[in-house]
Amino acid sequence: MTIVRRTLTYLVLLPTMLAASTLVSGCGTTHPPPISSAELAEAQTFPYFKMYWAGPRFDGSPLAAVDGLKSYSAGIGDSVYYGDCVSGKGLLGGGGSCLLPLQVTTVIYGLHSNSALGPQRNTLVRGVPATIYNEERSVEVYSGRLAIDVFSDTLAHALAAANQLRPLNASGSASGPLPPPVYCPGLSGPESSQLRGVMNGLPGHPCQKALAALAASERLAESSGAR
Repeated sequence: MTIVRRTLTYLVLLPTMLAASTLVSGCGTTHPPPISSAELAEAQTFPYFKMYWAGPRFDGSPLAAVDGLKSYSAGIGDSVYYGDCVSGKGLLGGGGSCLLPLQVTTVIYGLHSNSALGPQRNTLVRGVPATIYNEERSVEVYSGRLAIDVFSDTLAHALAAANQLRPLNASGSASGPLPPPVYCPGLSGPESSQLRGVMNGLPGHPCQKALAALAASERLAESSGAR
């Protein structure tokens, strides 16, 4: 129940923050100081789960800020921020007239439907299920017990960053398949045959178990209603 509540908090905040982000563009002309070694070290020792990033630079934009244990919010996870106009940490770190070129947020996944994300399409990124949303400027990648949200200014940048993801606080590669999710992502909308094959082949068969549990719940409800 705790994970579900955290996910609901995340989903309630996400559409509002994304809507606000569509109203701003560009970045400030001043450049932030280099990220401090202490701030980076805090993220590199984050203890709760793998925290993903796209490396020290992305498409010419430097790593500008990172979350860590002190600023961790279970509702929205931990983030890394790229660009020259980070005004604060949170679901979207830009502020004023700034849209960051890249932000990567990692959060523990809680079972839910993606319908709250609005218009979207489903795909595969590095061998795992993913959803493209936010007017095709963001990608949510499902891996391990996590959801990794890649917020960017274009779909090309979001996909490029997703294909460079690697753990900041653990060993891991920036190429090759990501660990498959241990849950069944709550995808909304059409699924290609290739994506459906990946979903059906997830370790432990969580999607088949979810369908069986739903069918059992529906049969129970029908039986109770017939009495």
